[in-house]
Amino acid sequence: MGFIRHVVCAMSGGVDSSVAALLLKKRGYSVTGVFMKNWDSLDERGVCTTEKDCEDAFRVCQTLDIPFHQVSYVKEYWHDEYEKGRTPNPDILCNKHIKFNHFYKYAVNTLGADAMATGHYARTSQEDEEVFQQKPTVPPITLFRDRFEIRNPVRLYKGADLLKDQTFFLSQISQDALRQTMFPLAGLTKEFVKKIAAEAGFHHVLKKKEYLEPKPGNFVSIEDGTVMGTHKGWFTLTLGQRARIGGQKDPWFVVDKDIATGDVFVAPTTNHPALFRDTVRTERFHWVTVDPPPELVKTHMMECHFRFIHQMPLTPCTVTLNMNGSVWISLSQPVRALTTGQFAVLYKGDECLGSGKIVQLGPSEYTLQQGRERLAAAAQHREQQTPEPAS
Repeated sequence: MGFIRHVVCAMSGGVDSSVAALLLKKRGYSVTGVFMKNWDSLDERGVCTTEKDCEDAFRVCQTLDIPFHQVSYVKEYWHDEYEKGRTPNPDILCNKHIKFNHFYKYAVNTLGADAMATGHYARTSQEDEEVFQQKPTVPPITLFRDRFEIRNPVRLYKGADLLKDQTFFLSQISQDALRQTMFPLAGLTKEFVKKIAAEAGFHHVLKKKEYLEPKPGNFVSIEDGTVMGTHKGWFTLTLGQRARIGGQKDPWFVVDKDIATGDVFVAPTTNHPALFRDTVRTERFHWVTVDPPPELVKTHMMECHFRFIHQMPLTPCTVTLNMNGSVWISLSQPVRALTTGQFAVLYKGDECLGSGKIVQLGPSEYTLQQGRERLAAAAQHREQQTPEPAS
């Protein structure tokens, strides 16, 4: 009898990770299910949803007759981003810091796994057997990898179900973790996964909530500075969303925030030009393959596609590489509600190249429009002040 590979599967108590564990078991692997406690949350009835999710994951492991473990990674890691006035993406951050860092090390070092697996809809450039041939390495601390290193990078690609593709949430994964990760749902659609789950008797739903202390402030019109009302906490408001302002018959929408004063600026239309921008700068960009694409390294510019929200349409863009590893992204057209703290995720065809946290926004269309109007007014004023030549 040949050696049976040991795979640790991250279990959420949801349908996708349950089916992932089932498929691994059917392929003949020795599977261990592990539930990660990442949140302390209560639903509207005051019931701890984490405990329910853990129970669901445990029941699946019992059904599959595989070992079950529970680990706790309760970290309020996104709070710092809110404090800076940014809207973080907890799923991307959880995958980067928890699932593909602490959990990955726990699976390999503590449980002795040959590989880890998750229920994400994504795929890599490796076949399953190649995953087991990979060994962890110390990540480079320089901007670029040693140019004499021959090791081929593992690439991250969209899953077969493009509607459920989750590479957006995996765009900060490290190369080492990706090398030893399996995605059993890579070639499946969500509907087919549901069918498998129904046949196996798996019915689970994962819910997460965030809790922060409220910080009240004013809603202020961006057009004339009028105080329109008050809010309970600016960190709960996302650019582009409708602002609930008491006493206002017409809808107003969040277009900007001032974290120093707590003011939230609002505009009277959902497509106000203050919501649209076409340029962003990221912090040091995380490339899935470690190095930036050769085209970008050579010319410092590259054409590709951009999104900052999962499943939003991809937007053509031009990327400029800075010396510190950050990038400027210029979009082919203005995009609504770009937000600092979110992640700019880049694609080239089906490949997810990586992502970088947005730390700076270019001027809004409203600001540019005001600038053009001021320039035109100044030019008109100069013309009026210019004396006519003597006859």
